[in-house]
Amino acid sequence: MRIHIKRILVIDDQPGIRLLLTDILSSEGYQIMTAATGKEALDKIYSNTFDLIILDYNIPIIDGAKLLETLEKEKKEVSAIVISGLTEKIMDKVNQSKSVKRVIAKPFNISDFRQQVNAILLETE
Repeated sequence: MRIHIKRILVIDDQPGIRLLLTDILSSEGYQIMTAATGKEALDKIYSNTFDLIILDYNIPIIDGAKLLETLEKEKKEVSAIVISGLTEKIMDKVNQSKSVKRVIAKPFNISDFRQQVNAILLETE
């Protein structure tokens, strides 16, 4: 029996956040890739398979809402966690997306974040 290592794409324009999330998630045994822009994220999504994307809503070139919209139009089904410092302002937009499983406000509690990621990945098995 082959064990499937869950793959996560972390999308954030802040290098420190990408590094933090990579450290947290790789310590859980997940395989992590990162992207700094929406365009870079789409390129990676088209050439790889991910079990989850963690998406900063406010990213350059293609923002989080447009990225989610693009994935849905193209029938690319992948679960998403949206992180943002402006959660109240974005709820209407992200709630329209079937792929968004959680919205997490920045700054976030690391152990809560870890639990939410694990819960979503268990749901998708």
